[in-house]
Amino acid sequence: MVTVNQQQIAIEYIDSVYNELQESHAHEPEFLQAVKEIIYSLTPVFAQRPEYMKASLLERIVEPERVVKFRVSWEDDTGKVQVNRGYRVQYSSAIGPYKGGLRFHPSVNESIIKFLGFEQIFKNSLTGQPIGGAKGGSDFDPKGKSDSEIMRFCQAFMTELHKYIGPHEDVPAGDIGVGAREIGFLFGQYNRIKAAYLPGVITGKLPRFGGSLGRKEATGYGTVYFVQEMLQEINETFEGQTVVVSGSGNVSTYAMEKAQQLGAKVVACSDSNGYIYDPTGIKLDTVKEIKEGRGGRIKEYVDVHPEATFTEGCENIWTIPCDIALPCATQNEISEDAAKLLVANGVKAVGEGANMPNTLEAINVYFSNNVLFAPAKAANAGGVAVSALEMAQNSMRLFWTFEEVDEKLHEIMKNIYRNSREAAKEFGHENNLLIGANIAGFLKVADAMIAQGVI
Repeated sequence: MVTVNQQQIAIEYIDSVYNELQESHAHEPEFLQAVKEIIYSLTPVFAQRPEYMKASLLERIVEPERVVKFRVSWEDDTGKVQVNRGYRVQYSSAIGPYKGGLRFHPSVNESIIKFLGFEQIFKNSLTGQPIGGAKGGSDFDPKGKSDSEIMRFCQAFMTELHKYIGPHEDVPAGDIGVGAREIGFLFGQYNRIKAAYLPGVITGKLPRFGGSLGRKEATGYGTVYFVQEMLQEINETFEGQTVVVSGSGNVSTYAMEKAQQLGAKVVACSDSNGYIYDPTGIKLDTVKEIKEGRGGRIKEYVDVHPEATFTEGCENIWTIPCDIALPCATQNEISEDAAKLLVANGVKAVGEGANMPNTLEAINVYFSNNVLFAPAKAANAGGVAVSALEMAQNSMRLFWTFEEVDEKLHEIMKNIYRNSREAAKEFGHENNLLIGANIAGFLKVADAMIAQGVI
């Protein structure tokens, strides 16, 4: 039984770590937001296990093991030299080699990469796979670039990044702006530099040269699998539910696909220009043809389906009444006001397909109104879980069928849900999956750090 004094000591310890971090990283708001959301939820852990405080675990885990920042110079199609910034934050290798995606987007900066890398520690731990946490990327924007320009950028990026990665050191993957095309260019350049074929150095490859079937579906499918487990706690399923999904990229597309397979009606999705609403249900074949087939904009959907409407701007997608909301676009897309509107319109469950798509204030709204909430580090861990399965296939020189991979993914998501739920209950926060996921992910890493000494 934790005493009031133990609780207070734990809070004071966390306060001291966070306040110092605030002072030294005031210019990194996204990073601070992610740290705050996680470390305060660990209060009951530090209250019960003071040895973690004695070992300064929090001070150690909020500090990356390595931050790499580099210049990426490349030549565009006109012959002009362009310059971008590249990053790789290797956060924690306590339970395995660094693992985390690469993001190519104009918004990328060190704060965003650190927030993503910090979250990745606990997400990777939750999968049960032996992988540490990392993240990387560049402020390069692939949109509007030719294939040749993207290839030259990727080759320049990997020429610098290759010094810090390897199958047993750090295994990147894709993220926003980094799909199969970019992964192929990055992988090819790595092998060219190393004069060897090393499939285990990067994941998200096409299946015909070392990738895993089911990888592109994994994050979206995994999010829905997790929400499905959560719904069963209130004797509900996806059958007959109305669903709104933000985004129309990889995660969103396959979250919509799996939700529809489970009997839901998905009525809205979006891209950076705006959102479509189809009261008869989104026709996923059309979305795939627009987005995956020709790289078009989601507003083209209404040209094929005039019963649907397109609205410019993304924020009002959450005004559409739904039973289940799956934010799959980007961080902080649901504000406190948007969350209140979702609740007023009768939302039952919210599952985070993107990384940190809800503000802390929005999350509090869900808890205050008994809305089921699936936090990102648990709900969207399917992508990195299948990346780890890809690493396993590469190591063993095996190739699993789609059905085998999907079955393993489904079981991993069930285990993540169970472990998160049990950790929440054990530490006095029953039904709070946000706290449960943070604790379950943290404990495995913390115990590994203790066992390995001060490193």
